[in-house]
Amino acid sequence: MTVTASASAPAPAMSLNSLGFAKPPADTRVVVAMSGGVDSSVVAARLKAEGYDVIGVTLQLYDHGAALAKKGACCAGQDIHDARRVAERMGFPHYVLDYENRFRESVIDEFADAYLSGATPVPCIRCNERVKFRDLLATARDLDADCMATGHYIQRKDGPHRAELHMAADPNRDQSYFLFSTTQEQLDFLRFPLGHLASKAETRALAAEYGLPVADKPDSQDICFVPNGDYASVIEKLRPGAADPGDIVDMEGNVLGRHRGVIHYTIGQRRGLGIGGLGDPLYVVRLDPDLRHVVVGPKTALATTIVPVSEVNWLGDQPFEGEIPCLVRIRSTRPPRPAILRPIDATRAEVELLDAEEGVSPGQACVFYQQGSSRVLGGGWITLRRRRPA
Repeated sequence: MTVTASASAPAPAMSLNSLGFAKPPADTRVVVAMSGGVDSSVVAARLKAEGYDVIGVTLQLYDHGAALAKKGACCAGQDIHDARRVAERMGFPHYVLDYENRFRESVIDEFADAYLSGATPVPCIRCNERVKFRDLLATARDLDADCMATGHYIQRKDGPHRAELHMAADPNRDQSYFLFSTTQEQLDFLRFPLGHLASKAETRALAAEYGLPVADKPDSQDICFVPNGDYASVIEKLRPGAADPGDIVDMEGNVLGRHRGVIHYTIGQRRGLGIGGLGDPLYVVRLDPDLRHVVVGPKTALATTIVPVSEVNWLGDQPFEGEIPCLVRIRSTRPPRPAILRPIDATRAEVELLDAEEGVSPGQACVFYQQGSSRVLGGGWITLRRRRPA
């Protein structure tokens, strides 16, 4: 007697591959954003080794021969060469896209103008927001990719409704501060294969395992288009006259000395003011570019609990309303702190820090995290700083 399978029996469900798609890796196309560094190179190599249809893309963000370019910086000439060598080593196609004009208009010009207005900008966030996760992601879709992968240290996790953004497993490498403006639609398309690793040593070990020529390449430092961290000289080239001198004044407006240009100073700065011998240490508490004033005061004047935030990007279940206990990070170098988040509307919020912070600066990002979790709720840009009530 012959037994035949029922025609109505359901086909076995295909398990998801490592990128979350219900099909074999060979049928899954992934565009990898390759900066030429070890992180993105490992992502591309690992996905290729797993059998994915990998396409590497590197962005040329500025003229490699110009004075703004810095040897060893992200997306400089050597980095493009290194990305190409990795692609040749692993056997996948690699393309270089000229985004120089877009980068200048979307990132560098705003960077200069922000400093001129007395703010302290974070151009890496704008680059992710306006170039890598907007224009490059659109290119990935044009290439019929199922997703785009990057070497950022951050985790994307499946939530009950849609994808969620979480801090990296290694708190020393976490880049969630720089990716708060990722939209939900972008997050659904993005993948971050390194976010779960416990340390950078694991990444370098994988690079050595794949025989990548960048296995021992140092990490890029500072802002990619700023030579040796000297942002003031870059701003002077972009905006002649930006370094006009002015007065250093106390909080009552009394002149204490002269400065060499507002762009040389940041909120919380103590050293290099040239006004020693006036008693207690003085710190930069405010910048007034219209009057060309650098306002200084005691350290206590830096203490802040109320932080207004604009251009808020919300991730996750919406709408957020009322008072939300959470953690916030007001600088990339500082750990998240307890706070109360009060949404005002779709793009504005007020953050009340439970403990006063010093050196809160307009132009920096304020990123929101779910209390008791690694999840990123969103974030925005710090506008005006208000002092702690007496």
